[in-house]
Amino acid sequence: MITKLSYIKNLLERSIQIEKFKYKLIIYAITAVHILLVGLFSVLRIYPMIIFNIGSVITYLKCISIIKYGYEKELIRTFYITYVEIIIHSFVAAIFVGWRFGFSQYTIGLIPFGYYMCVTLIEDSKKKYLVPTLLGLAALLSFVGCRMISMFTGSIYQLNVSPALELAIYIFNSICNFGFLFLVTLVFIMDMQAATNLLRNQNVALDNMASIDPLTGLYNRRSMQDFFNSAIKTEENFCLIMCDIDNFKKVNDTYGHDFGDVVLKEISQIIRTHVAGHGFVCRWGGEEILIMTKVPLDYTCKIAESIRSSVEEHLFVWNETTIHCSLTLGVAVHRIGNVVEDTITHADRRLYYGKKNGKNRVISPFDVP
Repeated sequence: MITKLSYIKNLLERSIQIEKFKYKLIIYAITAVHILLVGLFSVLRIYPMIIFNIGSVITYLKCISIIKYGYEKELIRTFYITYVEIIIHSFVAAIFVGWRFGFSQYTIGLIPFGYYMCVTLIEDSKKKYLVPTLLGLAALLSFVGCRMISMFTGSIYQLNVSPALELAIYIFNSICNFGFLFLVTLVFIMDMQAATNLLRNQNVALDNMASIDPLTGLYNRRSMQDFFNSAIKTEENFCLIMCDIDNFKKVNDTYGHDFGDVVLKEISQIIRTHVAGHGFVCRWGGEEILIMTKVPLDYTCKIAESIRSSVEEHLFVWNETTIHCSLTLGVAVHRIGNVVEDTITHADRRLYYGKKNGKNRVISPFDVP
């Protein structure tokens, strides 16, 4: 339980760090734009806007510090600061220099930015859509308001600049605005890709949980039934090997169930190694393991004998205790038209025939009918 809680805690902390990184990336970009605007307004000698942008740079540097050391609430707070600052800056710039330089278009980029940040940071399902909608309306009012003020009152500074410089400033603002839109879109795509990968990994994990025995890593009975159905549908012949660990109860009683689990897992690995590429291995129940092979009977018998021999030679070690174990195996062949349950019964009977006649052996149709 402690391990699971630690894993969940680490996962949440990692998620928070990823959110911080993405938001810091956006804030760094906005800060860089304001630094360039300090230079621009210095060239134009519009001192109130120089002071305003210096203040904005200081504010964003403070936001970066808050993001680095803060948590979700601090991220939301810095988002609101960013949003309001951009609206005010666009409005004030339009009032000081006019509409024609394109400062108002920064408010357009706030719409996707607002929805992305609110959906990411706000937990309340209603607020995460209501808040960005209200903020978007505020950005719209600012955009329209700038236009109306510029039409009826004009700008405070009547700049007498060349058409080329006016166009250059407009293009600069357009590039910054579109760059901001591209950045937000890129971050959104990264989020979508991460969510898709996470969902894919979760589906794989769920499939494994549904089809794999957790102790041995072998397929479970449900999976083996799917393999049977597939073979019957395509009218394939196959062979079955039923395996049982000899004296397994004695191993558990003498050395404990932990050692018993070690034996079961290592034998499962041995079997899986020998069957690889030739069929499927399933933990049928307890210490019984069922193998389905898609090779002829004689080759299946060779696989079974290789498994038996490898298990017999294997040394099982746990807590400085070492033992040898053995395996008895019963082999049966399934023909088209036969009932799978009957084939399993034939393999099982041969297994128990081997148990009664000395154990540690392979019993096939060549040995008994």
